[in-house]
Amino acid sequence: MINWYPGHMAKTKKQLQENIKLVDLVIELLDARIPISSQNPLIDELTKNKPRLVLLTKSSMADPRYNSQIEKHFLNKQSTKVLFIDSIQSININKIYSFAQEILKEKFEKEKLKGMKTRNARAMIVGIPNVGKSTLINKLSQKKVTNVGDKPGVTKSLQWIRIAKDFDLLDTPGILWPKLDDQEAAKKLVLTGAIKDEIIRLEESIFYFIDFMKANYAGLLNKKYEVDEKTTNLEIIEEIAKKRGFFTNKDFDYEKTYIAILNDFRNLRIGRISLDINYE
Repeated sequence: MINWYPGHMAKTKKQLQENIKLVDLVIELLDARIPISSQNPLIDELTKNKPRLVLLTKSSMADPRYNSQIEKHFLNKQSTKVLFIDSIQSININKIYSFAQEILKEKFEKEKLKGMKTRNARAMIVGIPNVGKSTLINKLSQKKVTNVGDKPGVTKSLQWIRIAKDFDLLDTPGILWPKLDDQEAAKKLVLTGAIKDEIIRLEESIFYFIDFMKANYAGLLNKKYEVDEKTTNLEIIEEIAKKRGFFTNKDFDYEKTYIAILNDFRNLRIGRISLDINYE
């Protein structure tokens, strides 16, 4: 079973519970490649009474053919609008503030009618590890206010950040849920980097990835690696190992091959691939 729920995540859950009452809006970041699998049921439970804005990060890495299906899914299932963004390429970043203001407009108009004092809007940003929270906050604030890394677990504590003269954002560490019952979703979390590579065996996730590619992106593995996709997964991996030089004295270095395939996927060297593609 793939699981990762270290102590700081349990601490984060408690902090979310304590601070949710301080905010007007929850900004949930989901990975555009896995918008269903990256949804944390804990966050749904903790923030269910708050207005929500869903941002689909890393959208330039996802297969755009599924965008309209994703939008319909969130509107139909959660009555939530989504915004596809990419912090590194600044895609739709300038729309986040206006989207948030639109969602909160009615709330602040009601407060004004009650004679309440004008105040800053407050939002909490939440999501799984390595979904791009820190990169987004640095982009929104136009300066480096949080540490950024390409591995999960960089942000360790909560902090308030002013991203506009009337808008404050509470940054939170990435959090998973205690038991990953859906092991297919868990493999997708491994592939997209939400779970630390060092703590799990990559073999299952890579075999899953090859099966997925054969079924949904036929021809891409052949285009990238010049392998016969009709052969077994093991034969494909061994062929890639030979081509990459991960083969000595009749022994294959499978681990290096898994990491090479993983890095090729994460760095778009295979193509724009979405792993959540069923929105029925």
